[in-house]
Amino acid sequence: MSLTDLADLTNDFVDPTAYADEERFHAACRVLRREHPVVRVESERYRPFWAITRHADVLEVERDDEHFRNSPRPLLVPAAMEARAEANGAGQMLRTLIHMDDPDHKAFRGITSSWFLPGRVRSLEDRVRELAVGYIDHLADLGGSCDFVQEVAVGFPLHVILSILGLPKEDFPKILQLTTEAFGSDDEELTRSADPQERMLVMLEFFQYFVALTADRRANPTDDLASVIANATIDGQLLNDFDAASYYVIIATAGHDTTSSSIAGGLEALLRHPDQLARLRDDPSLGANAVEEMIRWVTPVKEFMRTATEDRVVGGETIAAGDAVYLAYLSANRDEDAFEDPFRFDVGRPDNKQVAFGHGVHFCLGAHLARLELRVFFEELLARVDDLQLAGEPSRSATVFVGGMKHLPVSYRMR
Repeated sequence: MSLTDLADLTNDFVDPTAYADEERFHAACRVLRREHPVVRVESERYRPFWAITRHADVLEVERDDEHFRNSPRPLLVPAAMEARAEANGAGQMLRTLIHMDDPDHKAFRGITSSWFLPGRVRSLEDRVRELAVGYIDHLADLGGSCDFVQEVAVGFPLHVILSILGLPKEDFPKILQLTTEAFGSDDEELTRSADPQERMLVMLEFFQYFVALTADRRANPTDDLASVIANATIDGQLLNDFDAASYYVIIATAGHDTTSSSIAGGLEALLRHPDQLARLRDDPSLGANAVEEMIRWVTPVKEFMRTATEDRVVGGETIAAGDAVYLAYLSANRDEDAFEDPFRFDVGRPDNKQVAFGHGVHFCLGAHLARLELRVFFEELLARVDDLQLAGEPSRSATVFVGGMKHLPVSYRMR
């Protein structure tokens, strides 16, 4: 393979449109997993990094949080944006769990971890099912065809997480708009503006909203998750406005956008594999397995990054101290060495070791909630809707971080 060919393959990691064309992305990663599983990526837009494409190597890095740290580069951010932040003394735009390492990470995660434990999440099932039923009712009102993403997939998980936070329903459209603009900044249809300064205003509006929420919950505490965050203390001190607002942002955005992508992408996979749709409909006990397969198939979080604290060898390559690595989750979840026939969508896939939630100390805080939402939603959907079919060509968002389906035209018949 020539250097030019290799550069063409690795360019997909930094090209948002590659994630909107998964056939192209997966074709590149097949070659890289086989020939260059740990590969240096050079780009005009981003500072250099090493892309980790194999499942085993991704797990190795995730497990070694001592030598691969989240800070200072937890995400793939354009070099110009990083330079602007440093020049302005702004540092990070957010300081969330994904930006932290221990001991801060452990302390901040502990603030809300009990809310997302399996037992606590199971207690939410009745409420989650009630909301799912409401969105299936909405499908009935739409008369047999709709854009499933816009009418159902983005709304249901948003309603769930913002209900847990305790936010008023009238604020949901604002949070949805800001989340869409934040995660869709690389997509011409979804972004607020091509101007980086305009994009920064999205974060500013988030912060203004959540700073006001913090003040309100401190003055008038309730029994919701927003009050837990607002009144939490670390070393005896309340969180400052920046840390509190950052916490709300990650809960509100990651708590719904990733799940909405999994629901929409999961339905698209079922529609493109009608034998699996029929299998799941006929055997609802496959629900938990089907959820894991949908999450593997979609992998809504495309990457996180780590920085080596000392020289380490991964996949036969030496990662120098200070170098960044890019954990290519979408590639790892199609690794032929980790999954039998990985490009087969199988709702009964046994021993599914998908890494879409990450691994180790940074394993997704809301994983159990996401699994519950998907299982319950598809139980209700398949119990009441027949003749589900694609009614047009779906489209995916252009992104280098979080994304999935942005349009999924479907037709159906209610029972």
